Amino acid sequence: MSKSGVAYLVSIATLVVAVWLGTSIGTVKIPIETFWNAGADPISANILWKIRMPRVVLAGLVGASLAISGAAFQGLLKNPLADPYTLGVSSGASVGAVMTLFFSISLPILGSYTLPVFSMVGAALTMFLVIGFARLVDRSMKMETIILTGIIFGSFLGSVLSLMIALTGEELRQIISWLLGSVSMRGWKYVNMILPFVVIGTFLLWMNRRELNAMLFGEERAHHLGVNVRRRKFMILIGGSVLTGAAVAVSGTIGFVGLVVPHMTRLLWGSDHRHLLTLSFLNGATLLILCDLVARTIISPTELPVGVITAFIGAPVFALIFYKQRRKGAM
Repeated sequence: MSKSGVAYLVSIATLVVAVWLGTSIGTVKIPIETFWNAGADPISANILWKIRMPRVVLAGLVGASLAISGAAFQGLLKNPLADPYTLGVSSGASVGAVMTLFFSISLPILGSYTLPVFSMVGAALTMFLVIGFARLVDRSMKMETIILTGIIFGSFLGSVLSLMIALTGEELRQIISWLLGSVSMRGWKYVNMILPFVVIGTFLLWMNRRELNAMLFGEERAHHLGVNVRRRKFMILIGGSVLTGAAVAVSGTIGFVGLVVPHMTRLLWGSDHRHLLTLSFLNGATLLILCDLVARTIISPTELPVGVITAFIGAPVFALIFYKQRRKGAM
């Protein structure tokens, strides 16, 4: 079996185990036979299909969305420190979503999709502002410039969020709990809300998997290889923003998944985006399902926000990647 075949087999098997653990472990233990025989224990079946399973599926979709968009951003910008969180895209999505909650916006045409759409608009606007400002500061668009610009915009948008929180009345608790990042008590409604955007965003990125490989050699080389660099960059940025905005809209701000998963996947299985995007999608789903399991069981019956767990894992990894990058640059 080829290396890529082993990678897919391991990733899928790990995801299946994570789904099984996420649905069976909790205050009430769910017997494995409940999956195919709901009549054996109706109470367990009710917990499984109405509470645990939608939560696990939502966590998987959110983790997969953040991971594949992180892999695409890292490939596009040729920097392992790039992800929706460090580029400020998550902050932009958060501002769009919190504004929807703060002003109680609900457009008749969009209905329940108002929140994810506004979140995606915030993510896309932030991404283009970051790229535009970085180009204005440094025409060569060095990666350090883009990362620092993302941090600047992320800090500014964080202050906008703080202002809205300070002015919030009754919605304060809802907004604070949402910002901490969680997939608790969302139900199938939120799965249905994010699913169309996951399909669209993933398809846009997957269409550009070969172009991402070409861009690793530089934009000029990619152009000589027949890649329409401007159009492909636009598609990748839109695809990543759609995925990030949809994920943030249903789960709040969950950091570092888009940074850690693509980096570890690249280390284990290589940097070929024909496989890296799909493997990051699978591994991102696995990571967030397991992090959510830890968040709801580590101090049971109290639940931690899953964003706290991902930050505990992601911050040290981020520091390690940054250290290695600087050491490599110094050498």
